Amino acid sequence: MMLKILFFAQTRELVGVEQLELEGDFSTAESVREHLAMQGGKWALALAKGKLLVAINQTLCPLESAVKSGDEIAFFPPVTGG
Repeated sequence: MMLKILFFAQTRELVGVEQLELEGDFSTAESVREHLAMQGGKWALALAKGKLLVAINQTLCPLESAVKSGDEIAFFPPVTGG
């Protein structure tokens, strides 16, 4: 399974990359988040549970949403209004 992972806003600033290709056996966006956060350090901080929104193929989804090979998964912080 190959996924395209995108990072936006503060999440991108923290991890230091805009996008990456990820190969592995992932069932949900949450399993992808957990895998990336396990790298520790800035990854764990940027991808902390509860501080993240996810879009799959440009559609906002719950983290528990299923993913399939070829999907584009974007992680970004919740937008704060003001």
